[in-house]
Amino acid sequence: MPDARAGLRRDDRFRFGENWRSFNALVDETRISAAVEAVRRPLGVTDLRGRTFLDVGCGSGLFSLAAQRLGARVRSFDLDPESVAAAAGLRERFAPDGDWAIEDGSILDEHFIRRLGTFDVVYAWGVLHHTGDLWAAIEATSRLVAPGGLIYLSVYNDQGPRSRLWWRVKRRYNRSGPLVRRLLIVAAAAYLGRHVPLRRMISVASTGLVSPGRRVRPRGMSTRHDLVDWVGGFPFEVATPEQVFRFLRSRGFELRHLTTCGGGLGCNEFVFQRPPVE
Repeated sequence: MPDARAGLRRDDRFRFGENWRSFNALVDETRISAAVEAVRRPLGVTDLRGRTFLDVGCGSGLFSLAAQRLGARVRSFDLDPESVAAAAGLRERFAPDGDWAIEDGSILDEHFIRRLGTFDVVYAWGVLHHTGDLWAAIEATSRLVAPGGLIYLSVYNDQGPRSRLWWRVKRRYNRSGPLVRRLLIVAAAAYLGRHVPLRRMISVASTGLVSPGRRVRPRGMSTRHDLVDWVGGFPFEVATPEQVFRFLRSRGFELRHLTTCGGGLGCNEFVFQRPPVE
């Protein structure tokens, strides 16, 4: 796949924050509960009381909010000012008195990272492959984990030629005007949803018709916003599960949880633990 930094222009970067601010209008207690479970279960905990939680590239802020609901002291940051604003808006609505700090920052900014310190849980779900330097971003994120702490990350799966094709689609999206963007979204929806009608008929037959606008995806997400995020999300890098495993194992981390996308489209999800200091 082409290097994410190759030919990268300033306007190539997808405006994630714009999408997240739109998504946050949908956030309610149902979505928050789904996000809480999506954080809690892979970490293997009942709560995060007494622990610190760092959300790297916080986006909408939904999973920072989930950690706050689990009792953690939360710190969030994002490169995109609109994402920071989106997370701040979510905090104002659902956790105005919570122990939750939000700021601008980049995981690739060494000066910024040095002043953060370390955390009991470092969360970077679907973020580091959009930085333009995936492995430097994983390296920097791993240094933020306290001894005995956990790093919870997900990285787009390497599909070989298909990933190279999506790289070109994503770059084209960000270099195009509104009409081409809409066409790319429609084409991607048709391709990704080519097997959906049968599943939807089965779902309707077994559970009754549910308005698509009210569907809550796993992790509390939204189909429409996830689609825009997928087609537009650039820079874009991928890795195999083995590459991520070897990279963090060589830095002393031990794998505690793994969920793969079965070699297909999507993210592979990992929880690693840094060994405690003896």
